[in-house]
Amino acid sequence: MLNPQAFLDLIKSHGIHFSTGVPDSLLKDFAGCIADSGSDIIAANEGGAIALAAGHYLATGEIPFVYMQNSGFGNTVNPLASLVDPEVYSIPMLLMIGWRGEPGVKDEPQHVKQGRISETLLDAMEIRYDILSSEIEEAKEQVETAVHYMEKHQAPYVLLVRKGTFDSYKMKNLPQVPDYEMNREDAVKVILGQLNTEDVVVSTTGKTSREVFEKRASDHSGHERDFLTVGCMGHASQIALGIALAKKGRKVFCLDGDGAFLMHMGSSAIIASQAPENYFHIVINNGSHDSVGGQPTVGFDMDFGKVAEGCGYKSVFKAETKTELENLWEQFVVTEGPVFLEVKVRKGARKDLGRPTIKPVENKRDFMNNLK
Repeated sequence: MLNPQAFLDLIKSHGIHFSTGVPDSLLKDFAGCIADSGSDIIAANEGGAIALAAGHYLATGEIPFVYMQNSGFGNTVNPLASLVDPEVYSIPMLLMIGWRGEPGVKDEPQHVKQGRISETLLDAMEIRYDILSSEIEEAKEQVETAVHYMEKHQAPYVLLVRKGTFDSYKMKNLPQVPDYEMNREDAVKVILGQLNTEDVVVSTTGKTSREVFEKRASDHSGHERDFLTVGCMGHASQIALGIALAKKGRKVFCLDGDGAFLMHMGSSAIIASQAPENYFHIVINNGSHDSVGGQPTVGFDMDFGKVAEGCGYKSVFKAETKTELENLWEQFVVTEGPVFLEVKVRKGARKDLGRPTIKPVENKRDFMNNLK
């Protein structure tokens, strides 16, 4: 396997020093190494990372480095095709894409299609790519080829990364974060415990949906009230909006995460503009991309409530302890929506956290039947 520090030194030896991207569990060891180098900016979404990298190139003439998971590649299609493409501004950059759902490798259902079409998408975009070797000598040749191509054609180049390519790496410069009383699962349990059988839940991708599923399973209460958004990070709030507008007689609770909220933050303005009285937006903020390695977000450096208030949410609440969350709930749940609640928690999840045992299409069927 590739030593993360050795590979980072390799790309730096070719003048590639600036890096940005969105964390990926498959790339977490290399991403942790980059974070320790102090030259990394974690972007809100993958398209933003492409634009940020383009800005760096325009200012310095140096090739930037962008990393992401293939599930986020869709966010890059527009800036890749209409900004950095050789037929537009012709901006070189080295992209590293984690290949979740690679054909023949077992993965979660939301990654299977993405993995199968990853190479096809790159071919359709006319982007040159290679599959990164786990052997350092071969990787050196691949990077040299990539740099030569980028310099000659002034175009992006992609390194697809298979599962298990990088050796393990433990981050040294972990950010200091508040040690809140609850973790995310604690908050999920309190929230679900307050809902009634007519309430609808849309939970964001990652461990939030897994914790919702396990809470329902432990209560033997069924899963038909919950839409478990296992993919499309950042879009759970708009799924919830579509439901709330069509089912005005049902209260709709969106369980969001700080990273997901930040990824497509403009959606909050649309929620507020539609003013659904039955919409309850809950952001469980642990200041990290917890599902893909715990890399930091800017969640603890900003005020989500003021963002929601500025967008036009009718009321805003905040809780940092279980008691606060339980005490405000009675007022929160009777407030006319759209209403916003930020729950601050510490990062981390239990190691034995399971995954939904039902297929996404089964979840969809049961959820739709419940909404009839």
